[in-house]
Amino acid sequence: MVETTIAFAGSGLDRADHVRSDPEQLAGLMNWRARLLKLDGIDPVIADDGGLAWGTLADADPTAELVFLGLSEDGRGCFAEVNPGLIGSVAPPNPRLWQAMSMLPGAELATYGGARSLVDWHARHRFCAKCGSPTTLAKGGWQRNCTNEACKAEHYPRVDPVTIMLVECDGELLLGRQPRFPPKRYSALAGFVEPGESIEEAVAREVFEEAGVKARDVIYVASQPWPFPSSLMIGCCAVADDKTIVIDKTELDDARWFTRAEVEQAMSGDESGAFIAPPPFAVAHHLLKWWLQR
Repeated sequence: MVETTIAFAGSGLDRADHVRSDPEQLAGLMNWRARLLKLDGIDPVIADDGGLAWGTLADADPTAELVFLGLSEDGRGCFAEVNPGLIGSVAPPNPRLWQAMSMLPGAELATYGGARSLVDWHARHRFCAKCGSPTTLAKGGWQRNCTNEACKAEHYPRVDPVTIMLVECDGELLLGRQPRFPPKRYSALAGFVEPGESIEEAVAREVFEEAGVKARDVIYVASQPWPFPSSLMIGCCAVADDKTIVIDKTELDDARWFTRAEVEQAMSGDESGAFIAPPPFAVAHHLLKWWLQR
């Protein structure tokens, strides 16, 4: 299994579910000691020391909803705001965000990732999926409740499971590139787990759909929270018996088998080789590192 800390995992905040569930305790944390995570939309604001920038609750928009992120090591409540300006206008990741992600210390990146997913969810889920009535924040922001007395449905932040997998055959790895990738970048194949499907079945189906390769003997390697907007990347490795590739061009630009030497060259940072490896904050990078160290 991967032993190094993976990006967006390892936050130092105590999620403190007992506080979320107690309105009096939660209200007691909303004092002058509380910290407010500063966000530019839903992008991080970087402080002068290279970490996340924090303010106080006095900095919050009085019309914004406040979500409880957890307790800091010294017991202070940590919050983020769902600014009304975000509603219906959440933007996709941008180059400036990727740069900020590479600068943040691991625990702070994890704190930001959780906040980003949570704030994004609130911005997108203003109405009940059951009856269409408005919803209100509950349980410190880890729940939204329908305001319709005849419905009263409870809604919770969602996490979408995604398999991301290496496939090996005769000592070589199957990797692919999506149209949005930078030139020469290849990475592990990936796809969402569908209803009624196990992780192993999702791996086999996605590999066959995208590259026409039949995968078997799936093993779990590592996972990563991925807040774009709310995925859990489930890193796996599988085996194939046939290297014949049939690419689904609606999913991939290309897919190829790479030798160990080519993977080693890419992971060393040498961009003159057969391909460019995924960035260190991606779980695919850790999967390739794990494969080379086996």
